[in-house]
Amino acid sequence: MAAEPAEAESAPADTSAEEAVETAAEGADGPEESAESDAAPARAPEAEPEPVVSEPAAGAEHEAGPDEASAPDRAPEAAPEPEPEPEPEPAPVDGNAGRRRLKAALWPPRLSRGQLVVALLLFSLGLALAIQVRSTNDHHSQLRGARQEDLVRILDELDSRQQRLQQEKAELEQSLAKLENSSNQAKEAQEQTRKKATELGVLAGTVKATGPGIVLTVDDPQGLVKADMLLDTLQELRAAGAEAIQINDVRVVVNTYFTDLSGGGVQIDGKKASAPYRFTVVGNPQDLVPALNIPGGVVRTLESHQARATITQQQKVVVDAVVDLKTPQYAKPASK
Repeated sequence: MAAEPAEAESAPADTSAEEAVETAAEGADGPEESAESDAAPARAPEAEPEPVVSEPAAGAEHEAGPDEASAPDRAPEAAPEPEPEPEPEPAPVDGNAGRRRLKAALWPPRLSRGQLVVALLLFSLGLALAIQVRSTNDHHSQLRGARQEDLVRILDELDSRQQRLQQEKAELEQSLAKLENSSNQAKEAQEQTRKKATELGVLAGTVKATGPGIVLTVDDPQGLVKADMLLDTLQELRAAGAEAIQINDVRVVVNTYFTDLSGGGVQIDGKKASAPYRFTVVGNPQDLVPALNIPGGVVRTLESHQARATITQQQKVVVDAVVDLKTPQYAKPASK
């Protein structure tokens, strides 16, 4: 314990001896330094080198001394800047690219059928116009070089040709007028023939008929009406101006006949007809009704046989029963 103070006291003595030596050395160097300072300007103080700090070995324990504890914290190292990417080199410019595209667009030619037809038509039209212009120019050149006598002769020929054309035109117009008149006459004759055929068809019973008329209904509850009574009724209607007559579903024509059946009833043109007998008549009702109601006429005769006759006037009746036209076997049209 007594030795420790002795060591503490010897330490200041050593320190004072070292300071004395350094002072003597500075005194010896002082004149040289002053001379050098007079001869040359004072140099700038050199920058102190940065202290190099060595990293401790991995796993080794390190105790921080008083100098290390007081040292300032080191600045963080800056991150390295990324290197710039190289710019792509521009593609070389080809001076013939436009020509190649133009050639590819124009050749081979792409023509549709419609374009080809239009081109042919235009070519034909141009050729025809060229030929026409050339022929006209040749004709004009001939006329320019012709003599006066030749021009007069050409003019006379043109006048004669014009007169002939006018005459032909007049003849054609006259022929057209004749054809129109004959055509109109033929149409009129054809219309008259058709109308006459229709009228004859109504009378012959080959076509249907309609118009004002009457409907006569004969009821025969006792079955006493005979064929002769129906024939008398038909004759009265014809005499009163009936134009078309139908009994039940049988069309009355010029050769219509009536027969009595053995079991009762009447047969008309080979078809059996039973009561009530219905007469559909086309004609003037003002003439037909009085003809049936005269004293001793058809209505009175039917009533005397216990039959009842009913007459109805109508503005339009339809006779729709027709007969087949038969070709005559012996009769033929007689010439005038």
